[in-house]
Parts: sequence; C-alpha cells; structure tokens
Amino acid sequence: MTAAEQQRRSGFDLGKLLAERASERYELHTRHLNHQLPRMLHTIGFDKVYERAEGAYFWDDEGQDYLDMLAGFGVMGLGRHHPVVRKALHDVLDADLADLTRFDCQPLPGLLAERLLTHAPHLDRVFFGNSGTEAVETALKFARYATRKPRVLYCAHAFHGLTTGSLSVNGEDGFRNGFAPLLPDTPIEMGDLDALERELARGDVAGFVVEPIQGKGVHETPPGFLRAAQELLHRHKALLIADEVQTGLGRTGDFFAYSHEDGVEPDLVCVAKALSGGYVPVGATLGKDWIFKKVYSSMDRVLVHSASFGANAQAMAAGLAVLAVMEDEEVVANARRTGELLRDRLAALVDRYELLHDVRGRGLMVGIEFGRPSSLGLRGRWTMLQAARKGLFAQMVVVPLLRRHRILTQVSGDHLEVIKLIPPLIIGEREVDRFVEAFTAVMDDAHDGGGLIWDFGRTLVKQAVANR
Repeated sequence: MTAAEQQRRSGFDLGKLLAERASERYELHTRHLNHQLPRMLHTIGFDKVYERAEGAYFWDDEGQDYLDMLAGFGVMGLGRHHPVVRKALHDVLDADLADLTRFDCQPLPGLLAERLLTHAPHLDRVFFGNSGTEAVETALKFARYATRKPRVLYCAHAFHGLTTGSLSVNGEDGFRNGFAPLLPDTPIEMGDLDALERELARGDVAGFVVEPIQGKGVHETPPGFLRAAQELLHRHKALLIADEVQTGLGRTGDFFAYSHEDGVEPDLVCVAKALSGGYVPVGATLGKDWIFKKVYSSMDRVLVHSASFGANAQAMAAGLAVLAVMEDEEVVANARRTGELLRDRLAALVDRYELLHDVRGRGLMVGIEFGRPSSLGLRGRWTMLQAARKGLFAQMVVVPLLRRHRILTQVSGDHLEVIKLIPPLIIGEREVDRFVEAFTAVMDDAHDGGGLIWDFGRTLVKQAVANR
C-alpha cells in the first residue's frame, strides 16, 4: 500500500482537526493538562491566541504582530520556522531512512557529533539525548562513574533541569520542595573558591556543574572563577561540567559561554535548546574520550546509558541544519553585536529611571534589574508590592510590554525583580529599537506615579495575597 493510500484510509487530517478544535485550546488545557497554566495566563492577560509565527515574530488571530524576546526559553535560537531547518526536516522525512533500528550506525549522529566537536576541540565524544535536563543527567552519571565518587557540587540559585538527578543540583527550593529524597549533592555560592576547596577536600566530589551565566537573574561567574575552579577540581581528581543548555550555541556572543574566560576547558559540556532549531527535541553531552571509555568500558556495557529516541534522524538533521545556518549567516557575531547594542541602549536609561537599577549580561542574554526607588511616592508603592510578594514589579513591567506593546518577555525567576531577555539570535537593530521604545514607555508610566501599570499592580497584590 502506498503512503497516499494509507493516508486516505486513515481518515486523519491534521488541518481539519485544528480548524475544528483549535478554538478550544484553553479549555482543553484546563481539562487535560496543567490546569494552573491557563489560570495564570488568564489572570495576567497573557491568554492570547497566536495563529502563526516566523523569525522573531508571532501573529495573533486579529493579525497583530508580536515581537518575541523570549525565544521559547531559548529554544528558538534561529527564530521560528527557519527555511533551512524546515527543508532539512522535509528532506530527512522524504529520505525514508532506516532510523532507530538500534543495531546499526546511521551517518547523521556521527556527522552532527563531528560538527559539534569542532566548537570544543578539547573534547572528543558526544552522547545524544532529548533535552537539556537529560544532557545534565548524562553528565552527572558519567562524572560519578568516571571518578567513582558520589557527590556533585553546584551553585546556589542554579537551574539545571527538573528530572530527579538534575533537580538534585537545582539551587531553588521552590522547584525542590516535596520531591525529596534527592541525590547527595551540595550547593556553594557562585564565585566562592574557598567553599569549593573545602568541599573538594572531603574527597568524595565527582564534579562541579555550573552555568557560565546563570539563567536566574542573569549573573555571570566572576572573572577568573571558572579557570580557578577547573584547577582545583583537577587537583582533586574531579570534573568541571559546563551547563551550556541556555548559554550555548551563540547565545552570549561566543559559541560556548565558557570560552569568554581564557584557559577554561570543561570535561563535560551540556547543550540542547537552540540545537533543535525549534522543531525536534534534542540534547547533547560532549565529553573527553577517557570519560566515555570508562562508562562504556566493555561490550557488556554498550547500552549502560542510552535513550530510546536519542540520535533520531529528525533531531540530527535539525542539529546539522542549525549549525550550518549559524556559520553561513554569522549568527554568533550577530548575537554579540546586537546584544551589545541592546545592553548599551538599556544601560543609558539607568540614570533616567530610579526604579531601574542594573542592566547586565552577554550577547543576547540580558538581565534588567529593578530596585527600591528613592522618591517618597514611588517608595510607598514599591513597599506595598514587596510586602505582598517580591517580584511583582518586574511582572508589572512584563505585562504591559505584551498587552500594550505586543512584546513577549519573562521575569527571570520567582521572587526576582529581574526581567530576562533571550530573544532569537537573528534579531537586529529594528527589534532593538522596538523593544527600547516600548520599555521606555512602560518605565515612563511607572514613574508617573499612577496610570495603568499601578492599577495592574493592585490586581497582582490582591492575587498574591489570595494565594498565600
């Protein structure tokens, strides 16, 4: 039976299904998925109906465009529906490959590994999984097995994923609460070399996992910290694990964020998100040859760590296309150049607005931090928000950016007065202009002492009090 005949007999028509049922999207989610998500979206007015997307923009059901400064939490590094990635996926589907037989060696995984490793020439091998948290899980397992030590260190406020292993190195209690017991891992303050050395002296540390720039709050590791940490770890026969799930693939203006610091060569590197092209889930753990050879030490251990959908043809094709586009379109250089323009434009506003305290980051990973104002009237309103729930002012900025200016952003973490910008790496001056103009308008409103932003603030205060 031909593919066309099979399709006719099945009766399945995706276009027809969406046409008939797409209007039920929020009701379906409420009934069958995480019911708190639509509730939250309704509360803050984010319950939009997006119909299509391209590049750094969405369009709603009224035909209005929205600028995406979130990139699906970093997944959409090339924006949405890049034509080269789309074509690669069409091509791999049309090729009818004998994929995932489990007992052969297809070419695409080897080709993608080869391309990835050109960006980390001190590393030798790659394991492909399906997500960032799975890439971290792989690194944790490999570090423990290769060193024969049980404990992994991590930074306070870190985020490395939400499966049980990666949750054990998650620095936020809000994610960890209720899921104990976790693995016996230990947090240190980012930049605290003395604490790192004290823990290493106990002799049971397999490795230290660290984000070169933390997603929560957008905090960089202090200058020299990664290099010094690497030297300490190797002295104690422990491994440096770089979590580049969000910072990797050009986000910070270099292919990997750890390379901002000379001499840093992690033993294991975790990537995901942007490698997918926004289409097919993929994660990768890059590592040194000796680590992989310890884990896969014999034919008996050939499947000791594997993933059912790891290295599938669609994910590998997407990854190869993403790396090709990044090179052909000089995406990393664009992230560095456009990120510098965006940060400079925003930093120029710090002296203008007393509620705006800091602008930081690298490349197109930017943190905008708000803080206690000096004037009496604004200080009273700020204190009201802080008493109800820390982080409400940042949410007050995010909401009008979407509702009034059609720009999607996010608060950088729970109880933080920081907005994080992680737009597609393809944005340029036009998008910077649009964001800065909108942000300026929202800050003008906030500093007027009244207006819609403070009306919405009172709504958030009531909601926060009701949720206690």
